[in-house]
Amino acid sequence: MRPFVIINSAMSADGKISTTLRKQVRISGPNDLKRVDTLRAHSDAVMVGIGTVIADDPKLTIKSDALKAMRTRQGKPSDPLRIVVDSSARTPLSASVLGAHTLIAVSQKAPQHAVKALSEKAEVFVAGEHVVDLVALLSHLKQRGVDSLMVEGGARLNFALLDLGLVDEIYTYVGNIVIGGHTAPTLVDGVGFTADFITLDLKELCRMDDGLLIKWRVKGRT
Repeated sequence: MRPFVIINSAMSADGKISTTLRKQVRISGPNDLKRVDTLRAHSDAVMVGIGTVIADDPKLTIKSDALKAMRTRQGKPSDPLRIVVDSSARTPLSASVLGAHTLIAVSQKAPQHAVKALSEKAEVFVAGEHVVDLVALLSHLKQRGVDSLMVEGGARLNFALLDLGLVDEIYTYVGNIVIGGHTAPTLVDGVGFTADFITLDLKELCRMDDGLLIKWRVKGRT
């Protein structure tokens, strides 16, 4: 058993989610940013990989006070559980994501001094020998009441989840900019597929701001 998993991302017209410098780039317009905030508010947890934390230092919190109040009325924490997949416990102790209601998932190979330091800033969950066991992590989340999980990158985490069959839907906002760069990250990186590709069903396509919002349902492998 695992949560319902949605990958949500913004990418350029040429499929890049960042530049070759791997720093955050504004791709979405105001309406898409509101959509993302609403999606976050309706999720039990939000997850990113360590690369996203190091590059962007996200808070992963809800921006709208009205959406926070909605969650409180429903008996939920004002923000969803924040999760970082960090096999080697590299999360900086100054990271904005750290604090109450945050879980750092590490592997058994993570240095114990780093794990101890992080455990003083957030909850730490150990799964997997060399890299985080994502199946075990999602099972743990389900057991603790996480029914819906929003994944906000990065590209390697997206690939790992898709490769393991752990994704139900993919939402991509395609902005009206071109970034380029053969080393710039795309929506899904990792080692890639050479066969047995992931197949998708188109759920929704609509114009938003100066770009397109595309919603896909993951069907499975070819």
